[in-house]
Amino acid sequence: MKKVLLFLVISALAIFASACGSSDASDGKSSGDTEMVTVKHELGETKVPKNPEKVVVFDYGTLDTLDKLGIKVTGVPHGSMPDYLSKYESDKYENVGSLKEPDFDKLAEIDPDLIIISGRQSSLYDQLQELAPTIYLGVDTTKYMDSFKENLGTIGKIFDKQEAIDKELKHIEKSIADLKEKASNMDKKALIILANDDKISAYGPESRFGLIHDVFGVPAVDKGIEVSTHGMNVSFEYVVEQNPDILYVIDRGAVVGSDSSAKQLVENELTKKTNAYKNDNIVYLDPDYWYLSGGGLVSVQEMVDEIAASLK
Repeated sequence: MKKVLLFLVISALAIFASACGSSDASDGKSSGDTEMVTVKHELGETKVPKNPEKVVVFDYGTLDTLDKLGIKVTGVPHGSMPDYLSKYESDKYENVGSLKEPDFDKLAEIDPDLIIISGRQSSLYDQLQELAPTIYLGVDTTKYMDSFKENLGTIGKIFDKQEAIDKELKHIEKSIADLKEKASNMDKKALIILANDDKISAYGPESRFGLIHDVFGVPAVDKGIEVSTHGMNVSFEYVVEQNPDILYVIDRGAVVGSDSSAKQLVENELTKKTNAYKNDNIVYLDPDYWYLSGGGLVSVQEMVDEIAASLK
């Protein structure tokens, strides 16, 4: 009789333990039930939990994409947020420092499941990786669309959003095809400059803003511009010499708090001699999309739309 009772007690305990284990697993609390995704990126290979709950994003282009897809974000760097993403500077989202100086104490406090970075934080990759799984999702401007699609594919795999991404991407690709056809039927050539206080720098094919030429098909007035993150330093005499039919201007000062006006700087007595000025083809591009948050589902579509609108 004692043996029977002992057997019944042991059996009951086993059933109870099994039920508790099942309950923990269904609640996602079991240590072994988290599905992992291996992500290969420019800085290495990282194992990331699928559908991570606490996500910190240091790249505004990626933040743009996550926002468009309705994916929850826990922390972002405050202080230089694009206007259209300004909600992320509210108290609902943790402030994890600045784009170039992450707040490591705050990150440790958050204990994120995933950190997403790009070029401005690349030198800190190893330090961030020690805190949480970290992946690099910067856009390679020498192969803009391929890199953009690869990044979207990574996001789709981690967050189970590939179907929604494919739908958005289809629309973007159709817009680009229409723009390229429009660009191929014109004989105008363009120059891209970044206005920074009282200086300007030029960008050409395969540069930071080179997708205007490489992807959108707008001919470059100068194909020999030196490729550099900060552009090739040029003078307004250079602009007059090149005499672009369209002059694209990105105003850095507008997003870093400068008091100077790009319009006052650019539209001077020298540039008034160019075809661009004479034909009212000096185009001021939105620096939120072009300077701060390139490579997002929203920003890339807005870039296409801005260039399409400029081809009169």
